[in-house]
Amino acid sequence: MIKKENDSIVYEKVIPAHGAEYVSFPESMRPEIGDYLRSQGISRLYSHQAEMFVRAGEGESLVITTATASGKTLSFLLPVLQQILENPLTRAIFIYPTKALASDQYRVLAPVLEYFGEGRISAGVYDGDTMPAERSRVRKSANIILTNPEMLNAAFLPNHSKYGFDFIFANLNYIVIDELHSYRGAFGGHLANIFRRMKRICGYYHSDPQFLCSSATIANPVELAEKICGITPGLIERDGSPAPEKVYKILQPPEIKGANDKVYGRYSASSVVKELIPKLVEKGEQFLVFTHSRRAVEVILKESRDRLEDAGFLGEKGQTDKIAGYRGGYTPLERREIERKMMAGELTGLICTNALELGIDIGKLDCTVLVGYPGTRASFWQQTGRAGRCGRRCVNYLILENQPFDQYIAISPDWLFEGRSENAIVDPDNLLIELAHIRAAAAEMPLSLDDVALFPDLGEIIPVLLNAQELKSLAGRFSWAGPAFPAGDYSLRNMDRTRYKLIIYPSMEHLRNVQEKRKGSLFNGKEITEMDESQAFHELHPGAVYLHDGEQYEVLKLDLVSRTALAVPFYGNYYTVPSGTEDTRILQTFQKETFKRIKKCFGDINVNEVISMYKKLQFHNHQNLGYVSLTRPLQKDYDTESTWIEIPENIVDTYQRLLVPDQRGELVLNNHFEGISYAIKNAAMMVTMTEKDDIGVILSNNALIPGAERGRKVSLFIYDKYEGGLGYAEKIYDLMEQIIHQAIEQVEHCPCKDGCPVCVGNYTLDKKTVLWGLKNFIEESESPVSISKQSELAEMNRPGIKKEYSFEMLEEKWDEFCEKLKRSGESGAAFLSMVKKVEVKEERLLLQVENSFYEGWLQEWENLREVERLLRSYVICPADMRIEIQSETDWERVKKIRGKLNRRYGNDEI
Repeated sequence: MIKKENDSIVYEKVIPAHGAEYVSFPESMRPEIGDYLRSQGISRLYSHQAEMFVRAGEGESLVITTATASGKTLSFLLPVLQQILENPLTRAIFIYPTKALASDQYRVLAPVLEYFGEGRISAGVYDGDTMPAERSRVRKSANIILTNPEMLNAAFLPNHSKYGFDFIFANLNYIVIDELHSYRGAFGGHLANIFRRMKRICGYYHSDPQFLCSSATIANPVELAEKICGITPGLIERDGSPAPEKVYKILQPPEIKGANDKVYGRYSASSVVKELIPKLVEKGEQFLVFTHSRRAVEVILKESRDRLEDAGFLGEKGQTDKIAGYRGGYTPLERREIERKMMAGELTGLICTNALELGIDIGKLDCTVLVGYPGTRASFWQQTGRAGRCGRRCVNYLILENQPFDQYIAISPDWLFEGRSENAIVDPDNLLIELAHIRAAAAEMPLSLDDVALFPDLGEIIPVLLNAQELKSLAGRFSWAGPAFPAGDYSLRNMDRTRYKLIIYPSMEHLRNVQEKRKGSLFNGKEITEMDESQAFHELHPGAVYLHDGEQYEVLKLDLVSRTALAVPFYGNYYTVPSGTEDTRILQTFQKETFKRIKKCFGDINVNEVISMYKKLQFHNHQNLGYVSLTRPLQKDYDTESTWIEIPENIVDTYQRLLVPDQRGELVLNNHFEGISYAIKNAAMMVTMTEKDDIGVILSNNALIPGAERGRKVSLFIYDKYEGGLGYAEKIYDLMEQIIHQAIEQVEHCPCKDGCPVCVGNYTLDKKTVLWGLKNFIEESESPVSISKQSELAEMNRPGIKKEYSFEMLEEKWDEFCEKLKRSGESGAAFLSMVKKVEVKEERLLLQVENSFYEGWLQEWENLREVERLLRSYVICPADMRIEIQSETDWERVKKIRGKLNRRYGNDEI
């Protein structure tokens, strides 16, 4: 039901309580298991628990997708207990996505271990925090081993023939995967290849384990299990568990109004939640607040603590210690202490990322608060499902952000509650991931012809590794000849092996003493977090304000050689957000197809991202305090997969005529290309299980040059933001028709009148114009009258453009272009000015030099990349630009020069 104005609530839904569907213990269940269950107050099983027990006992691999708090742990535990009691040598590996979840689930096993005794059932956690003596015990005697993918990758598989791992693999009956839905993207691709390696090793030891998986409700659980586990499992989805009454409240932040009641948008969701949190603390209700990012955790935590410090609000001081943050970047000790305090009731609430979306037990929660829609229905149900586990009525708040998904939910809330969950996307055949695991597999056992069935690209990868002398051929097999432990060369959580550390110092003086190596410095710096390169460039650039456990630190230096950032405490009233540019170039095209008025393509591209500045945002009101340019921009480029569409010419022509300059003369205002890019990206995220950091959208840079390249194609790229690609772009290629229709619907049904940040990205773009462009992807129509008027105005006010040269002009104006590079002090300008001839042929630029040595030198990757950088900085280049180098050697001159060199060095071979 739609509510009237009432504390910003725009929609409220009550899901009534329902009872359980019970069945008796299966006849095949051992009596002693029934006795144990009765000792725990369980006289019957939920229907799905009994179904899993029976089907698993028949040897079937299974995936179960019942609701949160439905007893999934007992579902997969019971068949494992049955097998262990029948055969004490049985081994089962329980895999969890995080160490915290594995430790938490070990606590759940405590009653089982106590009841049966260590002589009959033994279990243990085996992860990076496990002490050596305990590791030895687990390897020797544990029937159930709780671990994570990192330990499988770096400890179990590489050491399969040592330390007792051989006994584990020889007797491995079950592999249990909890939270299967969390293995998407890079993480899922890595786990799939770990299981490919594990299958080789299990085959060597003549074992063939069953897979038992549990997952949140997603659209394709069986497909996901097939891709990750390499088997076709049965599905258990009928839920027999009870549920208490659950209340869902959707809150819309109030509008920001100025003079004459003019609306300037809405307040942020974080401004609403910082008012809600103190009220929940006052009531004594235990809660979780879910946010989108680590930065958001710290901002909300600080602002909420500031509110709690207001003595007049709660009537007493000392309430700030009732809430805490919980996110990646905290140490294991910090996280465990937070979990302990929450379970003990010392904390009332946590502000967290989706790290607590998983089933870690942190007490009996009364409510959840979601600061913005989490991006997928699956995550929405997982996060809200954390409350009400104790059987009491619970309340779940969704505070809408001023974002497309959120505002779509505001006008169509039934979409959230009645629609199906999304597909989980994983690509086991990502070439970089596959390469990493083939290297690791070769070090575990020599590669053979049979491994082609496991690794699709084995035939292409082996010759490369042979050439790199990392493999050697031996009697028809290929064994590892490279450095030790290739399994430690990569991170399973992302595609970037480069890691950066943040070191904090108590003060500038301490840091200065350390840097100058003065005596008497009592503090040598403390590492508080580690992250990959891309994240470091966004969060640890010089001038960045990094937040950790509610404390602020200012980054003073980012060392790209040692890969460390140095920071000191910061007491300002603002935080920072990075900004920069992205550029693309097409490497190769795999698929092409025409849909209506667009041509869609799928292939490999190169993305070049540059972080060049950051903005300061004030706490509480989030006012922009200005931009600061970095002294040295941070650049990262990588190859990935992309889908791109060629925008119809009438849209390009119209949008280019609408462009108007900003004060610096750059054509960046009234850019309706941004509007369709924004709408397409959000629609793509909505129809796939992707988040904003999974995919990027960018236009070819010739879009912003009116008339300079009339007729040249303008393309919109939707790409995976992971090196090598992870299957998102390929899925988007398949779903492009649905994405375009979804984009049209989101813009057309947005309640704003003329355009807003929700539907088209900002208030300066005309909604009708963006909608016209999207609809022209499907069917051509005349430009609206408003466009013609805007075009005339734009033409009257258009100054010269920043980039003076188009690609086609280079052939004619090469000398002029080189002179400009020299005046700008660009490295490489003098060399380019020596080019004898320039020729432009479609997307190719042919450069003729006078010497074959220069041809080879210029074709080296680093030099060719520098030439391309110069061109793209000053010239409007096509995304698929190719630079080709030719030489026309004057052999008489070469002979003369070589003769002089020979006489000088006495070397006839020169």
